[in-house]
Amino acid sequence: MKKELLYVDGYNMIGAWPELAKLKKQDKMADARDLLLHELSNYAKYEGIEVRIVFDAQLVPGVSKRYDKYEVAVIFTSEGETADSYIEKAVGEENLLITHVQVATSDLAEQWIIFQKGATRKSANELYKDIKTAKKKIAIDSALYRMQTKTRNSPLTDKDKKQLEELYFQMIDRKLDK
Repeated sequence: MKKELLYVDGYNMIGAWPELAKLKKQDKMADARDLLLHELSNYAKYEGIEVRIVFDAQLVPGVSKRYDKYEVAVIFTSEGETADSYIEKAVGEENLLITHVQVATSDLAEQWIIFQKGATRKSANELYKDIKTAKKKIAIDSALYRMQTKTRNSPLTDKDKKQLEELYFQMIDRKLDK
């Protein structure tokens, strides 16, 4: 089975996702980056993929570093290097027979280069939808787990329990869709 690796153009996501764009407009870029990392971390763990998020140095000048946060690799490019050029180079090096590389960006020129190097792409909107779907699945899985671990005597019949369980999941879906 191939290792799944997802490169994310960080500032591209921040500009495209509603919550993150709102933080950006409020001049809270650090909060937007942290929220993005948190969301990607949960998604990566649930989907069993490795995520590397790349930020341009242009918005954090003089900084070139790599670190892990929430088990996501965070990369700030060197000054003068764009996230696009960093990702293009990395895809060329990492897209091997044992690794499937996917890149999340809405930059069309970048997407063509990614395709040429044999990787696949995912737009910012597609990744946003995938993360929302994963969040719903996590909520359902955790609710099921909690329900399975609680045992007690109940006057409810199995049919009543099933109806209550279905109602509960409908309520979760409505809440998460908001």
